[in-house]
Amino acid sequence: MSRGVTVGLAALRGTGAVALLLLLWNPTSSREVPDPGQPLVLLDASLSMGGRPSDQSRWRAALDTARALAHGGIVWRFGDQVAPFDSGPPTDGASRVRPGLEAAAARGGEVSVVSDGAISDADGLPPDLRRRPRVVHLPRAPFHDGFVASVDGSRRVAAGDTVRLTVSFGTAGSRDPSPGAGAKRTRLEVRLGARVMATRTVTLPDSGVLSTELEVPAARLPAGWSALEVALAGAGDSEPRDDARWIVVEVGPQPAAVVLAAPPDWDARFFARTLSDVARVPLRTFVQPGGVGGAGEGGWHDGVTLAPTSPALVQRAVDSARLVVLAGDPERLSRVRLPPRAALIVWPTVGRPARDGDWYVDPPPASPVAGPLAGVRWDSLPPLTAATEMTLDSAALPALTARLARRGPAEPVVVLVERGGRRQASFAGQGLWRWSFRGGTAAEAYRALVAAVADWLLAPGAVGRERALPVTRETPRGLPLAWRWTGSGAPQMLTVDLQGSAGARVDTLRFDARGDAESRLPPGAYRYALRGGMERGVVVVEEYSDEWRPAVPTLTTQEGTPAARRETVGLRDRWWLYVLVIGAFTAEWAWRRRQGLP
Repeated sequence: MSRGVTVGLAALRGTGAVALLLLLWNPTSSREVPDPGQPLVLLDASLSMGGRPSDQSRWRAALDTARALAHGGIVWRFGDQVAPFDSGPPTDGASRVRPGLEAAAARGGEVSVVSDGAISDADGLPPDLRRRPRVVHLPRAPFHDGFVASVDGSRRVAAGDTVRLTVSFGTAGSRDPSPGAGAKRTRLEVRLGARVMATRTVTLPDSGVLSTELEVPAARLPAGWSALEVALAGAGDSEPRDDARWIVVEVGPQPAAVVLAAPPDWDARFFARTLSDVARVPLRTFVQPGGVGGAGEGGWHDGVTLAPTSPALVQRAVDSARLVVLAGDPERLSRVRLPPRAALIVWPTVGRPARDGDWYVDPPPASPVAGPLAGVRWDSLPPLTAATEMTLDSAALPALTARLARRGPAEPVVVLVERGGRRQASFAGQGLWRWSFRGGTAAEAYRALVAAVADWLLAPGAVGRERALPVTRETPRGLPLAWRWTGSGAPQMLTVDLQGSAGARVDTLRFDARGDAESRLPPGAYRYALRGGMERGVVVVEEYSDEWRPAVPTLTTQEGTPAARRETVGLRDRWWLYVLVIGAFTAEWAWRRRQGLP
């Protein structure tokens, strides 16, 4: 009998002791519990939610659905950005739901999305974000749409040049069966205001995008900035708002920069394109195909159209240029007579001894162009493919150096020289075009190098005299017009005066630490001027938007996952464990008293 009592007492004491130790240790576990947070509804406020001009009821249906799902909770608008709710018409030119879902995940509670399903970033959503919300899909009624997808071409031309435009156009959606809607032939027109500058008859495809070219003599355009509209005339569709795109062109005097490439290569091609962008002056490119040293060489050709060009025309362009770029074989280029005061860029890519290999560029030494290059991450740039041998004199100043395989002595690949009032930059590196081709930080480094060299050659401040410039001079409806700080020193707040067809308005550019600013304007063409400076130009906010075009839904109806949150619970939060400790020790004490044990 005493043995049984001893075992029972030991069991009670052991149970109490183990439970007490667990309370002291306090191990934790997690579990999901219902989230009682306020419901949140993300309402798609992109332009496509407004419907076509003939059907404006879709937005009212979206508003009613969002209010019903909110149950007195919160509604956010999303599109190009996340914004508080208002019942005004949709205005955003993009449909990006990820920022709203990320903010909702940090907030908790039930999440719903009301959208037409045409979400641009849906495919890149993490699985947990994609599964969580309840999605109410309000599909768009099918329709047929002809559109102008894009317009590209030369943006800075001389008065005697030709503006060559590459226009992409196409159709999407189901064809409208109504009478007269099946016509496929239409016209592309280039307009300057009410004037038709060029036209071409095209055939719209049943589906997809085609391209064609149009030409406008620059002599027909006024000097300075002009906004050209390229439109489908009589597309015969039910969505006319995407039937036109715009391009802003500047017409100047004779070309201020001329690129001669004999023979042409990738370095010359990328350099000419980037120089036109950063120097912001009219530029002409001439190429002379053929071998080294004149072997099998042909005559001069226009660098854009490859049409044969007379040597006299090339010489006249060089005589009027402020900057001449000589790229290729020095022997063949020596036949061109250079103006006595023009700045030069000499780039002998053939005809000179060169060492092949991976040449990695070092951070630049002290030079007139070192300042604009200070923020470049030099260790992330692709290597050059070769370095041409250079003979330097006491007046030469290395602006950029490179090392073969990151070892050995540094060899100059960009050298600056000033003699008798003429400035010259000599390039010895080959394969610089790979920086621009890679994109990202490497492309920005390439642009910074070309801009810094051109600025020094064209006289201090010639290229970088503007404090700020628009990143692109055309932007679709519903998207901000982006600006970039290009002046010296830290970015400052600037005031810009805008003059459009609807009258004058004033906007303020607030630049962030990276030198970026945005302004949101209604559709129209605007002449702008920055106060306190000489910056002038034209920008256009188009009526066009990708949102007008039919799109395949990427986000469809789903129930979503119940709103829950993960809760961490320790053993000290379990009330029954305290009861177990007290009960075990109390039972042991009572048992001992009954048996007369101490």
